[in-house]
Amino acid sequence: MYSILQPIDLVLIAIAGWMNERQRLINAYLMEENRVQRELFGTKRLRLTDDQRRRLAVKGKALGRKLLREVACIVAPDTILAWYHKLVAMKWDYSRRRRPGRPRLTDDIRQLVVRMALENRRWGYERIQGVMKELGHTIAATTVRNILKENGIEPAPERSRNGDWSTFLKSHWKSIAAADFFTVEVCTWRGLVTHYALFFIDLATRRVHLGGITTNPNTAWMMQIAKNVTDPFDGFLEDKKFLIIDRDTKYCEAFRQLLKMAGVQPIRLPPKSPNMNAYAERFVRSIKEECLDQMIFFGESSLRNAIDEYLEHYHRERPHQGLGNRYLESNGEARDATTPVERRERLGGLLRSYHRRAA
Repeated sequence: MYSILQPIDLVLIAIAGWMNERQRLINAYLMEENRVQRELFGTKRLRLTDDQRRRLAVKGKALGRKLLREVACIVAPDTILAWYHKLVAMKWDYSRRRRPGRPRLTDDIRQLVVRMALENRRWGYERIQGVMKELGHTIAATTVRNILKENGIEPAPERSRNGDWSTFLKSHWKSIAAADFFTVEVCTWRGLVTHYALFFIDLATRRVHLGGITTNPNTAWMMQIAKNVTDPFDGFLEDKKFLIIDRDTKYCEAFRQLLKMAGVQPIRLPPKSPNMNAYAERFVRSIKEECLDQMIFFGESSLRNAIDEYLEHYHRERPHQGLGNRYLESNGEARDATTPVERRERLGGLLRSYHRRAA
């Protein structure tokens, strides 16, 4: 049997058809309006807020990809769906609820671990870990390992086998001195004459002793120098066990044997290795740059006077970077900050120093 439509049903069908047609016209207008807007804006990218993206994503998901291609004009359908998937992922993201993990080590702690490893080549991970704990920093041995690995520092066995020359010297340098020559050209009535100056330097204190100056450093002269510096009462090497020298032939066999008889073992460096006698080399550079290269000498006496003045300046009036910018010898003068600052000059103002006037 067929049902007979009632008048109310006809009215409802008519209203529904009219509403669908009205909605279709509204949608067609909005679509065309979006197209016109896109033509006006051209390819210029619209900057949407997070709230706007969220609203479009929710509405776009309800329409589906096929219908979105027909109506979406501001952004591409795939972009709208990607926003929606991101919203879903955010819903299941519980990272904000997680408790904070282990705090990241500060740079100060990392630098301290690296410093300990470099200054103590035989210390392993657990040794460093124990010292750090004593200093108030509780870290794991694996953390120490990772820090050293990040800084390219080898484990303790490899580090201990690769000790540097500087560490060796510092562990023995109270009993080590070094010697070296430097040359100066002196004007004489015969023309320029080369003078050889032999000096000795105490590695621990940086004190320098002028052994002698000569134009002919032969065996007899070298033997006399050796006797002077090994004198048991006031010799510069009286408490030293080793003397670093290079392979210059002026350090003759007789000179070396006399040193050994006095209890000083000469250590001859490999050929072409100035870095192994760095402290003596540095003194040569200092005295030449600050003094000798700035003067012209007429006779040996003027050279001796310049070297003596420089050594006095070097020991008492010149700060040394290798010793924390300290003076080698205290001048015993007052350091009252209220007294005036005075300038002291040597060699006609070539060497200058400053001090407080005695109170």
